[in-house]
Amino acid sequence: MSGNADGVRPAAEPSSRRGQPAGAGGLGLTERSAIILREIVEAYVETGEPVGSRTLSRRLPMTLSPATIRNVMADLEESGLIFSPHTSAGRLPTDRGLRLFVDGLLERGTLSPEEEEAITVRCTAQGRSIEDMLAEASDLLAGLSQAAGLVLAPKSESPLRHVEFVALGPGRVLVVLVSEDGTVENRVIEAPQGLPPSLLVQASNYVNARLGGRTLEEVRRVIEEEIAAHRTELDALSSKVVEAGLATRSGGASGGALIVRGQARLLADVTALAQLDAIRTLFERLEAKETLLQLLELAQQSDGVQIFIGAENRLFETAGVTMIVSPYRNTREKVVGAIGVIGPTRINYGRIIPAVDYTAKVIGRLLG
Repeated sequence: MSGNADGVRPAAEPSSRRGQPAGAGGLGLTERSAIILREIVEAYVETGEPVGSRTLSRRLPMTLSPATIRNVMADLEESGLIFSPHTSAGRLPTDRGLRLFVDGLLERGTLSPEEEEAITVRCTAQGRSIEDMLAEASDLLAGLSQAAGLVLAPKSESPLRHVEFVALGPGRVLVVLVSEDGTVENRVIEAPQGLPPSLLVQASNYVNARLGGRTLEEVRRVIEEEIAAHRTELDALSSKVVEAGLATRSGGASGGALIVRGQARLLADVTALAQLDAIRTLFERLEAKETLLQLLELAQQSDGVQIFIGAENRLFETAGVTMIVSPYRNTREKVVGAIGVIGPTRINYGRIIPAVDYTAKVIGRLLG
């Protein structure tokens, strides 16, 4: 997990990390158990392989006999923090063990001023649209983490200038939404079979007559009220198309698009066929926009970086991956989106957490 993007590399962890784990007692572990758990996790992050007592004896900052190490490992396994895969003599951390490591044993790296400047420069190149800037940020994090970068873009709050409904084929309609700020969003919706083109023209004219400087959410509300009160000249078929075209993702906080980069990196790290299928399903759901609201709700749970490991979140319970995500805010301090990475549970937490945190802050400043 040592990849970087355009020279951006989180600074090395402080040398003091080899000492006593901070807060080991508060984690319910002895100092010796905490150090051994930390070494198992760090070896797993580096290699992805089970760690045995012989390897641990060479990594530990103190001298312990293999028998003592095995006894401590047995206690950690009984506590559900590590496990033995198959018949291997080595151990791997469980999701619970990784959580304990991240919350209490991890010494997070920091970004140097040069690294912060490199991230800022990549995100602020002149002449870019908001979408291009966010896509660049997603690419950046994908390269840094050697995993998949994702950005939940803010929904447009600009008034609509024009709306058009275009037939694509049996049961499918393209909805084109053009905002006053020049943003164009294309949506494909299901429509009643046998819908004549004249009704789509009627629907377009009806909606455009009601824009009047309104945002998508405001237009949707006005039209819903008219339809409910039977004050509309639309027939039943046109009404269904209008409601479907304007209601999709317009309400609530989830409105923006999801930008995902670097999926292939995550898939390449997987060897088990079942996990590969689960990760493919996860990305299909992401690309189908089924998880936008869930992602934003996860990000809103904290002012800073949120870390979700394996099965502790239902979004990733079958995929066996970790998501590190941070919200970003507009000038009114409202959470409008989120940025982060999805990677294997052995992602380099100490490297990626500060990069996600700083990139989210840069995006917030640029949107302001």
